[in-house]
Amino acid sequence: MGLKAALPKLELYLYTAVLYLSLLWAGTWIWDASSDNVNRKVFKKSVKPGWHYFGRKMDVADFEWVMWFTTFRNHILFALAGHVIFAKVCSLISPRHRSLIYGLYGGLTVLVSMGGGFLALVLSHCFILYSVALVKRKWIVFVAGLASLATFKMEPFNTWQEGFVTGYFDLQDILFYGGSCFTIMRCMSFALENCEKKDGNYSFADLLKYNFYLPFFYFGPIQTFDQYHVQANNPNLTRKQREMWNITTRALLHLGAILMVDVFFHYLYILTIPNDMKLVKQLSDWSLAGLAYSNLVYDWVKAAVMFGVINTVARLDHLDPPQPPKCITMLYVFAETHFDRGINDWLCKYVYDYIGGSHTNVFKELVATICTFVVTTLWLGPCELVYIWSFFNCFGLNLELWVDKFFSIPPFSNIEYAIGEAMSRRIRAIFGALNFWTIILYNILALNSLEFAKLVGKRLIVQGFPLSTLSVLFVTYCGVQLVKERERKQALLEDPEPAAVPPTPKDMPPKPEEVGKNKVE
Repeated sequence: MGLKAALPKLELYLYTAVLYLSLLWAGTWIWDASSDNVNRKVFKKSVKPGWHYFGRKMDVADFEWVMWFTTFRNHILFALAGHVIFAKVCSLISPRHRSLIYGLYGGLTVLVSMGGGFLALVLSHCFILYSVALVKRKWIVFVAGLASLATFKMEPFNTWQEGFVTGYFDLQDILFYGGSCFTIMRCMSFALENCEKKDGNYSFADLLKYNFYLPFFYFGPIQTFDQYHVQANNPNLTRKQREMWNITTRALLHLGAILMVDVFFHYLYILTIPNDMKLVKQLSDWSLAGLAYSNLVYDWVKAAVMFGVINTVARLDHLDPPQPPKCITMLYVFAETHFDRGINDWLCKYVYDYIGGSHTNVFKELVATICTFVVTTLWLGPCELVYIWSFFNCFGLNLELWVDKFFSIPPFSNIEYAIGEAMSRRIRAIFGALNFWTIILYNILALNSLEFAKLVGKRLIVQGFPLSTLSVLFVTYCGVQLVKERERKQALLEDPEPAAVPPTPKDMPPKPEEVGKNKVE
């Protein structure tokens, strides 16, 4: 209820002013903490020389970001540029066989970059899961697939398989785990889709062409086999109107995001500060709230940029890859919380939606979420922190359904209808604000540390009550209302309300003189 309910413009202006002034206020606290403590011992490990002319050092605490845009930059640009040129030429020469050509180029690149041992290892997993796919039993596919994935997450199988990669270079571990684990998920998608195929089976060549598509091979995202198979084998390579303009615009946006992150890393050391718990304990409640929020926003930006660069190449190949993740700022429900749309689509299609159905039954939803997070835990790598993260996110997802079910029964549903849509939207935004911070606290476990998450929760909920707690929640409430306003406008675009039809002369009430005239007659 209240999806299309509008609020007064003055109220929305107030929410906008409060939100942006609060973000600016929290940012100044983090800026001061970054500038005043740059010479601390902990900072020297992850704050390195940056813009010399501006006298600013750079936060390099995120190894993955630094790897992508320093060590890996030249390699990935060379490999992807070769793929784009090669794919374009082959698409012009033989558009019907472009999926085969993509697979051959990808396999050759894997052979050159990681060696024949790694290629043989990947092919062996592909062959095993292809053999399982021929049985056409989904439970057997899941058992075999998850067992294969576990061999890359548990010892001694992991170390034994690492031995197939000869030589050593900086990116070896990253490419090994990325290529291996994404291969298993793609093979499972292929096998599960083969189980659904009514007539015959897909060929082993179809699996290899799907798995060795280079832009997705090492770093994802995962595009399910049914979607890739249709798109990559479509000989019609005509583009939609303004499609190239949209691809170029997105590429420029990704470049702008990279530059923006680079600027922020020179002035706001949001990744290094949480590692210094002595400093964190001295910060204000607003600084801690800003740190927690900014860490999740950064993780979303990183995912959006990394997948966005790869997706740009995929779109040049006439594919429709998974969409980028939804920004954490736009989230206030657990059901939409994800940082990898490809993995999320995979889990929803084969686990969550398959078991949960319409997601209205409490018991089926519980089983579906537990199974989903079991697979997710194995994907991330079983450890204490991942167990805690999975438990709380699974609990939050189910709690949303329980609360929604509880308030949908009388007398609560009757009360909601009685108070009107606008007031219902305000009340739901309060719950959304609480949910937003629950999502942040649960996810900074994985991004930072358990100690940092516990400190943020303690300061904002216990020690900061009531002033810090209520003020942070009010700012969050303003943000949720602005998100709801955006959702309202989107809903009106997708399903516009019918325009008011002016009354016809027959529908209009008669004039007083006409009434008297009729009586006389």
